[in-house]
Amino acid sequence: MQNTPNILSPHHKMLDFFNRISDILLLGAALQLSLYFFHKNWGQTATLLFLFTIVYSQLTASLGGLYDSQRSIQISRVLRNVFVAVSGTFILITMTSALSNRLHYFANRQLLFVWFISSLVFLSLWRVFLRQVLATFRQQGVNQRMAVIVGAGSLGSSLARRFNDNPWMGIKMCGFYDDDSTKDTVIGNVDQLITDAKLNKFDRVYITLSMNDQDTIKKVIDSLSDSTCNVFLIPDVFVFDLMNSRQTSIDGLPAISIYDTPFTFFDSVVKRGFDLCAGMAILTVIALPMLVIAIAIKSTSKGPIIFKQIRYGLDGKPIQVWKFRSMTTMDNGNVVKQATKNDARITPLGGFLRRTSLDELPQFLNVIQGQMSIVGPRPHAVAHNEEYRKLIKGYMLRHKVKPGITGWAQINGWRGETDTLDKMEKRVEYDLAYIRNWTVWLDVKIVFLTVFKGFVDKNAY
Repeated sequence: MQNTPNILSPHHKMLDFFNRISDILLLGAALQLSLYFFHKNWGQTATLLFLFTIVYSQLTASLGGLYDSQRSIQISRVLRNVFVAVSGTFILITMTSALSNRLHYFANRQLLFVWFISSLVFLSLWRVFLRQVLATFRQQGVNQRMAVIVGAGSLGSSLARRFNDNPWMGIKMCGFYDDDSTKDTVIGNVDQLITDAKLNKFDRVYITLSMNDQDTIKKVIDSLSDSTCNVFLIPDVFVFDLMNSRQTSIDGLPAISIYDTPFTFFDSVVKRGFDLCAGMAILTVIALPMLVIAIAIKSTSKGPIIFKQIRYGLDGKPIQVWKFRSMTTMDNGNVVKQATKNDARITPLGGFLRRTSLDELPQFLNVIQGQMSIVGPRPHAVAHNEEYRKLIKGYMLRHKVKPGITGWAQINGWRGETDTLDKMEKRVEYDLAYIRNWTVWLDVKIVFLTVFKGFVDKNAY
C-alpha cells in the first residue's frame, strides 16, 4: 500500500483561515450588491454594520460547525450548516439594527432580506464549488487518505461501501484486518495491523469490532498509540433502531444518544416559527368557516361545540386536544372506542366534518398555544397509546416531537380507522420515518400535499 500525496492536510490551519476570509469577503460582496440594488453607497454606517457582521458570522459559523472538517460530511449537511450560520448571523444583525436608530434607518427590512438571500446563495455556491474542486483532486489521487478497517463484520462492510460509493471523501479503502482470516477481504490479523501501522502503510484506522470484543479493542487502541495513524472507533450501536442519534458529552465524557429528538435549539426555533407564522395565516382564513361550523353543530345536535380530549403530547405529557364535536358521546377515559364505518355515535353533520377533517380545525389553536405542531404524528387517545405501546415496538418514540394536525403517515394514506394491528404499525412506521428525516422543507412538502390529498379520505369515519 502506497500513500498518495496529501498536500492539504499539513496546511489545515491556513485552509481554515482561507475559508473564514472567503466567507467574510462573500458577506461583504453580498452587502455591496444589496446596497447597489437599493441605490445606497458604502459609507461609515455600512462599515459599522459590516464590522458587526464579521463578529456575528464568525461566532455563529464556529458554533454551527461550519469550519469543522467537511471530508466525510454530505454536501446537504454542509449547506444546512451554511443556512444555520447565515440565519444566526442575520438574526443578530436584525436585533442590533433594532437597537440603533442609525443602523435601523440604514438597514431596513428590505435591504436586510436581500442581503440575507444574497449571502446564503454566495456562501452555498462557494461551498459547492470547493467541494467539486476537492472531489476532482481526490478522484485523481491527490490528497487521498489511505484507510483500513479493523473488523470484517457487517458494520465494517457497511463502512467500506460508504467509502467506495463516495469518492468525494478522498478516503481509499485498503482492506480489512481481522483475526478471522477466512474472509477474502482480510489482509492480516490484529498483530499484522499494528506492525503495518508503525510502517506508515496507511493514514487512518477505523475500528468496527463488536462491543463484545472490548479486550481486542483496547489492545488495538493502546498499540496504535505507537504510530502516527488517525484512529476512529465506530461504536457498534447500529444493532439498535436509532432515533436521531448524535454525539454528545457529559462533563467531558463522550456519549452517544440512541433515542433523541430531531430538533436542536435552532431547529426547534425554526419549527416553532413555521408553526406560528403558518398557524396565524391559516386561522385568519378559516375563522369564518369555523364560526359557520360552530353554529351548525349547535343547531343540529345537543352538546358542546368543542370536544376536548386528553392525549399525549411532546415527551408523552398529557395535553388537551380541541376538536369540533362530531359524536353524541365524548369518550375520554380508560376505554375509548375508535369510530367505525356507519358508527351510530356520529352525528349527520359530524360524518361530513370527519371525512373532510374539518372537525380538526380548532387544533390550530393548540398549535398557537404551543401544544401541537402543524406537522407531526397525529395524537392518539390516551387509552389507545397505552394499548399500542405494549404491542408495537418503538410506538412511544412518536412522542419525541409535538403531535401534528397533519403528518407523513396521513398524506400516505394511513389515517382514519386502524381496525387491525398492521394498520397501526404502518402509521407508526411512517411517523418514525418523519422524525428521523425531519427538515423544514419536509414540513412544507407535507402541508402542500395535505392541501391536495390529505383532507378528504375514504377511511375517515
